[in-house]
Amino acid sequence: MATRYEAEGADEIVFLDISASAEERGTLLDVARRTAERLFIPLTIGGGVRSADDVGRVLRSGADKVSINSAAVQRPAVITEAASRFGAQCVVASIDAKRVDGEWRVFTHGGRTATSIEAAWWARECVRLGAGEILLTSIDRDGARTGYDLELTRAISDSVDVPVIASGGAGRASDIVDAITDGHADAALIAGILHDGVTTVGEIKRMLSEAHILVREAA
Repeated sequence: MATRYEAEGADEIVFLDISASAEERGTLLDVARRTAERLFIPLTIGGGVRSADDVGRVLRSGADKVSINSAAVQRPAVITEAASRFGAQCVVASIDAKRVDGEWRVFTHGGRTATSIEAAWWARECVRLGAGEILLTSIDRDGARTGYDLELTRAISDSVDVPVIASGGAGRASDIVDAITDGHADAALIAGILHDGVTTVGEIKRMLSEAHILVREAA
């Protein structure tokens, strides 16, 4: 699928092993390695990354960037350690957020474990610690295909000075346009609607272009 999406014009590929932390497993390095050998676009890998040494192993497997979520909440210094060793451009802070009592709270372990951490504050803290990018997932919208949580996306995007990738909720190509124009995101992560053939990378890029958003041309 990764090579197919690259051929269709995807800008990056992201593999997130969302059960790795909950099951206390390591990242699927073999899958990362076999995929990286066939891709020419950037590859981000996340899930089960607990230390700077883990980040190094994932990068050596062929990934260009490594996503850290649960481990960063449990021990924030891991972001700084990884950024110091490998560069901020390699470190993606993955934030899973859900609205709780009127504010967005951070969740860990694939969205299973609640914390008391406010999402916008945590995004700023991740950047201060050294993260070069934020991957923001709305738990409320993830899988619902009702569109990205634009209020959440905008709140995080406006609070940090690094790229923010919106995730969770895409139901059609126009939702990606909304995430960038109304949500102020720099990019959008799409999964189910591509896997199921609801839309294509080409169609998404055509709509972005028509909305006067600069995109790399699809194949």
